[in-house]
Amino acid sequence: MYLATISSENGAVPVAVDQARGVAAVRDVIPGAPHTTMGVIEQVASDEFVSAVRSAPDSVFRPLDGARFEAPYRHPHKIWGIGLNYVEHAADLTESVPDEPASFMKGDHTIIGAEEPIPIPAQSERVTAEAELGLVMGRHCYGVDEGSALEHVWGVCTVLDQTTEDILARNPRFLTRSKNFPGFFSFGPAIVPLSEVGPLADLEVSTLLNGEVHRKNRVALMRYSPEFLVAFHSQVMPFFPGDLLSTGTPGAAHIRAGDRAGCVIPGVGELSNPVTGA
Repeated sequence: MYLATISSENGAVPVAVDQARGVAAVRDVIPGAPHTTMGVIEQVASDEFVSAVRSAPDSVFRPLDGARFEAPYRHPHKIWGIGLNYVEHAADLTESVPDEPASFMKGDHTIIGAEEPIPIPAQSERVTAEAELGLVMGRHCYGVDEGSALEHVWGVCTVLDQTTEDILARNPRFLTRSKNFPGFFSFGPAIVPLSEVGPLADLEVSTLLNGEVHRKNRVALMRYSPEFLVAFHSQVMPFFPGDLLSTGTPGAAHIRAGDRAGCVIPGVGELSNPVTGA
């Protein structure tokens, strides 16, 4: 069961997906619910969403075939990314895992959804795609401890985070620039309520390149757990409903025009994007 956004004649529509029954407009499941997926996250708790979908009549669902999924939403308050959070990935970059989380921000202009192209910038000769577990915040979160951190998370999603590694290699201070080209943050299409996922530590994240697993690892082997990342960064800044926290990659794949990048997290979903030239 998950929350998503589909294209319709009337624009983007937030939907509830039940794999056994199909897809239903959220407003048919929860009368009076907001008209946007961001609004649903802001106003409908994930447990309320799950309960409503389970109790909804079969008549409001239709077959999933033919549904065109978009990015769940395009304008979160912020996108917060984490670097070097798996020891093995840090070794790929001849880096050590930092003593505190390494983080960066991305603008909402970077957002794309499933099947939208990732464009390779003309000024870069080495772009990588990084599969990650994304956290979708559901409540205002500031100054929380690790034990209560996940109470503020609405759900999780698959993410592809892109980087111009050649630009970053010139100077680590170029991190923000290397992460902020258009199309450099794909997420969705599913936002799975936290209660539907089970322990996050048990999840396995895979970076795919042209349909083949390039690198995979378990969340349990992160240097900093998802709950630690939420708590740590909430001491710096508030998180707002709909904010995205991308928790780090098990491995980055070098992508070129004509390739297809992907992220697979069993129990959460699959995300795939074609790669195009400048």
